[in-house]
Amino acid sequence: MNEKITWLNDAVKQWDQKSLDAAQEHQAQLTKPPGALGRLEDLAVNLAAMQGRVKPELENIYICVFAGDHGVTEENISAFPQAVTAQMVENFVHGGAAISVLAEQLNANLVVVDVGVNAPASSSTKVVNKRVVDGTKNFAKQAAMSESELQSALDVGHKIAEQAASDHAHVFVGGEMGIGNTTSATALAAAELNIAVALLVGPGTGLDADGVAHKRQVIELALQKHRAATETNLMRLQYFAGVEIVALVGAYLRCAQLGIPVLVDGFITTVAALYAQSINYNVSDWFIYAHQSQEPGHQHVLSALKARAILDLGMRLGEGSGAAMAVSILRNAIALHNNMATFEQAGVAGKNTAAKTA
Repeated sequence: MNEKITWLNDAVKQWDQKSLDAAQEHQAQLTKPPGALGRLEDLAVNLAAMQGRVKPELENIYICVFAGDHGVTEENISAFPQAVTAQMVENFVHGGAAISVLAEQLNANLVVVDVGVNAPASSSTKVVNKRVVDGTKNFAKQAAMSESELQSALDVGHKIAEQAASDHAHVFVGGEMGIGNTTSATALAAAELNIAVALLVGPGTGLDADGVAHKRQVIELALQKHRAATETNLMRLQYFAGVEIVALVGAYLRCAQLGIPVLVDGFITTVAALYAQSINYNVSDWFIYAHQSQEPGHQHVLSALKARAILDLGMRLGEGSGAAMAVSILRNAIALHNNMATFEQAGVAGKNTAAKTA
């Protein structure tokens, strides 16, 4: 590994065991049968352990959308042209995109970071310019990026996570924008998990059956071409990733090291989480998986991570939109945990410990 990116293996912050124990004890005293609120109980208790407080908070939501273009679009693997990436960056900061609307609804801090858009830099002061490349190279022919570009993209994510920490974020939501990035994510997942591309590949921006078949072939040929050069997780990122995906990996790693809960969005961000965990296994303690994407590869990656998503709404937009939807579930879980009366407070009789079970 390059000496300059050894921070990837820095220790992950541990959950606070005392807060975990106290939160579990508190849950047991609330006016409901044990486990009656299902996963909502676990979500609240886990957030308590992450935040080191018996009653967690979820007001300060930090959403970062990383944007970057993909050279593999030269292979005609997307239903939309590459120019859409830059156009959507402008849409994000002008409030017209789904994640922009959801961020406003949540009163969240929305940050848009240009890591590698293949267009003139945005004139908007709302776009954070951390450009590493003007789009990646076509991984069907060569490595998507150089080792130094990989390092720089990881560092972008590192810096964004540290900014989230300095802003006292209660949770980090990572989003992505990059035409062609489901092709990149599929190649990354297939290479890391040794799963057939045919099981993972999907329509992305809306390809028909012939388009999906062509996309599959492009990915399969690229995996075969670069097999000898992609023996490690970092090499696989270098050859097949987009810089926005690499930045997500860096952000996820650093969030876990700093103790910021991460709400993972859909297929592409879950692939980033897969690589973050592959690099530094314990980071997974800080990941909460928001929703089940309609992209066929997502369920396979979630299964490999032994992860269970909170929502299944048939979404496949990206941008962090599914994760933003899940924030409301987390807030309700916390409200129930923090505000329900205990049996003692309500004057309600607790569970009859002498009752016989059938």
